[in-house]
Amino acid sequence: MAQINGGRVVVGGLLAGLVMNLVDATANGILLSGRWTAETTSLNPHLMEQAASTSIAGWVLVDFLTGIVIVWLYAAMRPRFGEGPSTAVRAGLAAWILGQAVYLSYAFNGMFSWGLIGTSAAARLVASLAGAYAGAWLYREPVARV
Repeated sequence: MAQINGGRVVVGGLLAGLVMNLVDATANGILLSGRWTAETTSLNPHLMEQAASTSIAGWVLVDFLTGIVIVWLYAAMRPRFGEGPSTAVRAGLAAWILGQAVYLSYAFNGMFSWGLIGTSAAARLVASLAGAYAGAWLYREPVARV
């Protein structure tokens, strides 16, 4: 069995993270920005001031790290499911499901509305699948010589 190509995991993961950042910035930073601001301000008026300095950098980092994890999952799944888009979708879904468990807790606890969390989760699904596809496209392993 071939070893996972760690360099390609990182490179593919960074591409996946870039794609995820573009989708997330569009969805959460532009389309849902007003809703996030309104609900965050109603939760705690000072929270938006605090978040403004660190929030964007934090989410950018999270997307890049998630992209690397998705490509690592893809590389680990390839021997069982084969290479290609269907395995990339599995890796993206696995990372999305694990990540959304945290966000759902925000709605369970009444911190944010189900509508906002659900819409953001749907955007995250698009980001995870698009990132997985891009990262898997870039990931390669050396061809085994017989």
